[in-house]
Amino acid sequence: MHTFFLYSAVILTIISVMPAYRVVKGPTVFDRLLGTSAIGTNTIVLICLIGYLFNRIDMFIDITLAYAVLGFIGSIAVAKYFAT
Repeated sequence: MHTFFLYSAVILTIISVMPAYRVVKGPTVFDRLLGTSAIGTNTIVLICLIGYLFNRIDMFIDITLAYAVLGFIGSIAVAKYFAT
């Protein structure tokens, strides 16, 4: 079971390259913001997978919750700043 989650983490890391391209080459600021949010979501899942692999899922869930709240607040702040 650990190998499945390890392969899932590697594949998720590779999948994060596609939104990174959107962040670098995005035609508008909102495309870049959307790419950044997608990378943040992938990172949250990746941290949970790493927590399971280290048998410390309880500690890593707390980290992912804090990361999710910070990412959400950052996205809202940037969107509000550029919308006006």
